[in-house]
Amino acid sequence: MIDWFLNPTQWHGSGGIPTLLAQHLQYSFIALLIALIIALPIGFYVGHTGKGTFLIAGAANATRALPSLGLIVLLVILVGPYFKSDLAFLVPSIAVLVLIAVPPIMMGAYSGIASVDPAAVDAARGMGYRPLALLFSVELPCALPLIFSGFRSAALQVISTATIAAYVSLGGLGRLIIDGRAQNDYMQMAAGAVLVGVLALIVDLIFGLASRIAVSPGLTRRTARGAGIRHLLAQRKQRNS
Repeated sequence: MIDWFLNPTQWHGSGGIPTLLAQHLQYSFIALLIALIIALPIGFYVGHTGKGTFLIAGAANATRALPSLGLIVLLVILVGPYFKSDLAFLVPSIAVLVLIAVPPIMMGAYSGIASVDPAAVDAARGMGYRPLALLFSVELPCALPLIFSGFRSAALQVISTATIAAYVSLGGLGRLIIDGRAQNDYMQMAAGAVLVGVLALIVDLIFGLASRIAVSPGLTRRTARGAGIRHLLAQRKQRNS
């Protein structure tokens, strides 16, 4: 497999790793963006009002149970005749990836808003905050850890599942796995699997770093831990002196 990666022909042309990687990221980004537009408002509304909790929980569980490969083939059969370009395969693939991404983002947004300390919400209401101001100034900042967690989970699921786009003649890193299986080239299949795994790990690290930057240290208890350590060190210094 190392020799396969070191082969210059694997890094050039329409079937090269950079091109397939760019296609994979493109499918994933489009699906995550659409899912974000759909899922965040629903999660915010349900978390803020408490209405429709059982409805979105049931919808999320039902969506997770959908067979992604079978669904994408079915959608290609149904939608394909209405398009005369690669959209016949791209639209069903993106739709399936959106269905995969919506539940974790929606549940992360709902859980984050619903878990905000009621005392903070009541204090904001007492200060005259209107519903939208309360949502964006108090609830949303406090809900960021769970929102990032949901989006992080959705990104990992979409990146790993985007390989099935190659099954319906699209590109992406799944092309290496599908073509390698057709040619009995197991090194190519293994390389495709490794690339998808490495990409998922890199994206996970990026979201983890973004979460640490965006979320208030007080919400992640980093400040509390730091203060506790400084307090213990000060006590130990006093004892030694």
